Amino acid sequence: MRSHTGTITIIGGGLAGLTAAIACAEAGASAVLYEAHRTLGGRGRATPAPHVAHEGAHVFYADGPHYRWLAERGFVKGLGWPSPSALAGVRFRAGGRLRRVPPPPMLRAQARFRLDAPVDEDFRTWASRRWGEDTARHMANAISVVTYDADTGRLSAAFVWELFQRVLGPRPPAVRWVRGGWQTVLDRMAARAAALGVRIETGARVDALPEDRPVIVATDLASAGRLLGEDGLSWTSGHCALLDIAVRPDRADRTLAFDLDEGGFHESYTMQDDSIAPPGESLYQLQMPVRDGESHQQAHERLRAFADQLLPGWPDRVTFQRRAIARGRTGALDLPGQTWRDRPAIDRGDGVYLAGDMVAAPGMRGEIAINSAVAAARLATATAAHRAARVR
Repeated sequence: MRSHTGTITIIGGGLAGLTAAIACAEAGASAVLYEAHRTLGGRGRATPAPHVAHEGAHVFYADGPHYRWLAERGFVKGLGWPSPSALAGVRFRAGGRLRRVPPPPMLRAQARFRLDAPVDEDFRTWASRRWGEDTARHMANAISVVTYDADTGRLSAAFVWELFQRVLGPRPPAVRWVRGGWQTVLDRMAARAAALGVRIETGARVDALPEDRPVIVATDLASAGRLLGEDGLSWTSGHCALLDIAVRPDRADRTLAFDLDEGGFHESYTMQDDSIAPPGESLYQLQMPVRDGESHQQAHERLRAFADQLLPGWPDRVTFQRRAIARGRTGALDLPGQTWRDRPAIDRGDGVYLAGDMVAAPGMRGEIAINSAVAAARLATATAAHRAARVR
């Protein structure tokens, strides 16, 4: 039976908004969610079948509270796993050529998992002092898969080193693929929210902050700033060119590649999930960070050259192709002297709370959205209960 803790308004129906709605409803609060688009999902939306492509990487890392929250509710069931033969296609591009393993200095750096990196120094300076400038550049470019940034070396050493160890460190990889991608997870979350009694209004743009509180604003920071009247609400994020392509397979195709030269990344999503492309086709996503002063066209030209190296002759085999740019939509990046605690606060005062992938919560990319939304829901339900008690 639902307890009388008042109604919580949630603005935004992406990963953060759905998480917040579910967490509020589970705590006994009434919740209404407004989404400006006709469909839920935010940046987790995918293209319709038969080629299911996302705006960015759609993997999860099973090493934090975000994943436990998802797993406990059955949102990440039905995992897909690449075959050993598919994993044999992993490559690292260094010095213009593809290698089976990273250069030896980078391998030695990967093994230093007990090493602590400073918050106040940039990664390039810190790593160059330990392993040399070339290795520092290779490491920074390798982890651009997570930052979507062309100059990852300028970020906080502690921030980059933690990401590097999570993605490329010696511990068993925590990466998980859900069959169907983020869209499947979001569909399950939407169904759970509806089953809990959350009222969901799509095609409902909110242009002013509601007077009735509490309110959870689960939009991008620019939209949140307009609602909150805080024009300067922002944080550092990535800027990246994306290319989704489906091809008829060839034995020379590479399934996964880290670009240590330019920060690119290439991954086959059908190697662990054959449901996202028609039979007999392989679906890939490639990314290339946009350099400072570089046009999007130039970034896409570099991306096509990367694809040429990994999927020889792909233009003659392509069955689906989509280009995109991800800017300010790739999660929070911390500069030297910053940690996640320095990002825009979740509690904005007067019963208003912020959730999303660039606010003050730990994690990377969508993990920040989940962790911040759970925290915002906890605060909002406490506020709703307190206000309801005062009315009684």
